[in-house]
Amino acid sequence: MPRGTNSFRFQVLHVKLVPNDKGDTENAPDFRIQAAGHDFGAGWRKVSEAGRPYVSVSLDDPSFPATVYARLIEGEDGTHDLIWSRNKPKSA
Repeated sequence: MPRGTNSFRFQVLHVKLVPNDKGDTENAPDFRIQAAGHDFGAGWRKVSEAGRPYVSVSLDDPSFPATVYARLIEGEDGTHDLIWSRNKPKSA
């Protein structure tokens, strides 16, 4: 392996956004996020300052070092991109 190169192994899951019956709860998520029949996240419908709709996503699983906060954005071709940034560690 060339110096400075890292190898990663990813497992791709079939992830579903399932509409959430919010009932009377105003702040409840619009979607539950599931993989293999288990909830591991939630999503809320939002609109950006530019007026573009997106889903604000929170993902959490015991295998994650921390909760992942992201945006799910629909592209022009109907596909969706999940965009997030990792928090930088605080300096000592």
